[in-house]
Amino acid sequence: VDRAFPGTPRGALKISRTLVALAAFICFAVSGADGAYTALAGMETVITLLFLLLYLFRLDARMRFFFWPLADIFNSVIAALFLLVVALFAIIIKTNKGTLAGGVLGLILLVLCIVDAVLLCKKIRLERGRGRSAPPK
Repeated sequence: VDRAFPGTPRGALKISRTLVALAAFICFAVSGADGAYTALAGMETVITLLFLLLYLFRLDARMRFFFWPLADIFNSVIAALFLLVVALFAIIIKTNKGTLAGGVLGLILLVLCIVDAVLLCKKIRLERGRGRSAPPK
């Protein structure tokens, strides 16, 4: 277990993404909103939690057959696109206060997804840069 990961900016961001997605899921589920709203928030909660556990238990270092940061970037970008559409629809339609609250939390989650994608891109660039400057063995 990587006990330092939750204290890093990426770890704190993953935890906050999971909590905001869970709060949006609860808002949509309690308000009786359309199934698409609830499904998107629920899927985002589960997927972000799985990435959090992947990094927390250092499974990304053990499973080298897949480049996990790139998969995480794709997840963040695709989630941001879906959240933009769903959150705006939830805010515009606002059938009740729960749907409106879920839409606002969806927009907050959208910003967190974009920040996460930017941090991951910087991490990939830094790791690639270190690999090139290292002396040959």
